[in-house]
Parts: sequence; C-alpha cells; structure tokens
Amino acid sequence: MTYQETINWMFQQLPMYQKQGKSAFKKDLINILKLAKHLNNPEQEFKTIHVGGTNGKGSTSHMLASIFQEAGYKVGLYTSPHLKDFRERIKVNGVMIRKNCVINFIKRNKTFLAANQLSFFEMTVGLAFEHFAKQHVDIAIIEVGLGGRLDSTNIIQPELSIITNISKDHTQMLGDTLAKIAFEKAGIIKANTPVIIGEFTPETKALFQEKARKTTSTIYYVNQQQENTFTTDLLGNYQQKNINTTIQAIALLKDKFSKITNTSIQKGLQNVVKNTGLKGRWQILNKEPLTICDTAHNEAGLQLVIEQLKKQQYNNLHLVLGFVNDKDVENIISLFPQNAIYYLCEPDVPRAMKLNTLEKIATKLKLNYFSEASVTAALKLARKKATKNDVIFIGGSTFVVAEVV
Repeated sequence: MTYQETINWMFQQLPMYQKQGKSAFKKDLINILKLAKHLNNPEQEFKTIHVGGTNGKGSTSHMLASIFQEAGYKVGLYTSPHLKDFRERIKVNGVMIRKNCVINFIKRNKTFLAANQLSFFEMTVGLAFEHFAKQHVDIAIIEVGLGGRLDSTNIIQPELSIITNISKDHTQMLGDTLAKIAFEKAGIIKANTPVIIGEFTPETKALFQEKARKTTSTIYYVNQQQENTFTTDLLGNYQQKNINTTIQAIALLKDKFSKITNTSIQKGLQNVVKNTGLKGRWQILNKEPLTICDTAHNEAGLQLVIEQLKKQQYNNLHLVLGFVNDKDVENIISLFPQNAIYYLCEPDVPRAMKLNTLEKIATKLKLNYFSEASVTAALKLARKKATKNDVIFIGGSTFVVAEVV
C-alpha cells in the first residue's frame, strides 16, 4: 500500500473517535494490551511522562518536550488529534514519523490489527510506542487521548503523571459531573508515582486525594496564583497556567534528568513552536485585519479564549465558527459577544453540527450571522467584510482550525 492508502485504511476501516464520536470509544484496555504484547511491549523500553486533563494537556506536553529537547535529550512526543497530517501525532525531537514507518507498521501487523478489531487510536498508540523504542528516546511525553482510565495510552508506567484540570467535556463517555470526569482522568495516577494537579475544585481535589492515597502516590498541587518569570512563544494568556504546571513538573524531574538547567527551561518555553511544530493555540494568521485561530472547543477552554478576545482593540469582531454535534453549542455560542458578526459553517467531518441546526441556535440567540457551507467559504466572506482595524477569530472546533492553518 502507498502511504495514502495506508492512512485511508486506518481512518476508514476501523473506529476513530475523532471522526465518529462515541461509537469508537472502547470500554477496556484489552485490545491495546494485546497489541503491546504482540509488539514485544515497546512501551517498557523508555521513560515517559503521562499528561491528561480537559484543557491544556496538549500545550503542556509540547512545553515539556521543548524543554527536554533544549536540555539535549532525545524526546518522543505523542499527541492527538492532528490538524493536517496524521504524522503530527508521533514526533521525535519535533520531527514527524516518516511515511515509510507508518506503511511498514501497518503492513507487518495488518493481519493482527484486523483480526483483533483494533481501533484507529489503539493502533496509533502502538505505532508511537514502537517508533519511540526503535528511536531509543530518552523520554517520551505521552498525551492522553480521551479520559484517562480507559485511554489506550494508559498502559505506561510513567516517571510522573500530570492532570492539568477538570471541566465538562465528552460527557457522553466520561460522565456528566466533575466528579465522574475527575474519576476517569485520575485513572492515570499510578502506584508510587508522583502526580501533579494543575487546577482543581474542592470536589475534584477530594477525589484526587483518595486516588493518591489508594495508590500511595505523592500528589502535588500547582499554585496558579504564584507569579514566575518564565514566558513562552505560545501567545494565549491562558498559557500562563500551563507554564506553571510545566515548571512544577520539571522541578520534580530535575534530579532524574540532570542536564535540565534554567537556561534550557527558558529556551524550551521560548521555542515551543520551533522545537515541536505546535499549531492552533492563539495562532495569528494575519495582522491586518488581525486574524486569530484557536483549537479551544469546550466551555472552559473557550471562556479563556473569549476573555482574551475581549481585551483586543478592534472596530468589529468577526467570528468564523463551526462545531461538532456532541457539544452544548447553545451554551458555548452564548459565551461569545452578542454584538459580533458571526459566520457559521460546517467543518468537513462526519461529526460536524449541521448548518441548519447552527442557524436555529443563532436565530434563537438573535445573533447577526451569515451561513456558509464550508470553513473556507466562511473565512473568505469574513475577510471580504472585515476592515484592517477589525479582528477575525476562527474556532469552535479543532476541525475548523485544521482547515485554515
């Protein structure tokens, strides 16, 4: 198979949460454990850091990877979802896995993968772990895909677990209360392994403490009120919280990774995009008019983005928005300024919320809106109507951002 044929087989033949939603969610780790055994347990051949949470886990993972790279370590980075290229999910020192590696992995294991009905995410995790083992990485930063307890990445025994925060998202799979969601996220806390909690509520803190007690794990809470002198090239104001969580993690790991210095921390945070290729976090696409995109896609994440939007100076705010159909879109759209000009669209994925559904919500909320069938057409119209002193924001879903970066 060619590379494209290989990717098509992975995307189309087997369940993929990114495109299908709840039907792709597995209720146990049996399949990934089978695959790991089939591959001779590559995940046991390198050290790892496991990063979960509702928001910020991707940025935190990239910050950590960049710092380790600046310190001279060979770093694996596994994240999801991707924006443009499947290979964005699996990188070593910022370099995506080669196409031939993907082709050969599927070719060697296709019979096993098909016979055991491995999901898209399970086979991707297996591919990442095998690649990191073959590359002899010093450390791999592993971002949780969904939840934690039942996530395919949760077969690793990390040096450190990180839970950035808890808020309501993916409630169909993880539960409809913070306590239920925290229970799933806390599933990455391992026996006798330190865990960092980036943000918490009294409700989630009690649950984390109980899990840490049962696993005899030391738990550390990040003081998000404490100011530090570190800055990053990731532009969103919300990144300060991720910096604080990252700094706490590095402080706990410094004894094991002695090459890390203050200089490598500073350079790592300042060169996240250069070192890792991260996109879609308060990414500026154009300066006149100021055009920004962000992958925040749940209520908690978007609240932070909207707070920063409100601080921008502009004549008019233009919002290019599309969503997937498992979100409480009415509540989410209500967060945005009512006096903005809305450009509603459908991202090109099966899970996209249909345009007529979005239009009904916008009409109910009495918004000033236009409708376009595609993200590209919506952005084109926004650019046509905006003046150089306006601001255009593109978001609502990772898939919307994927079509414009």
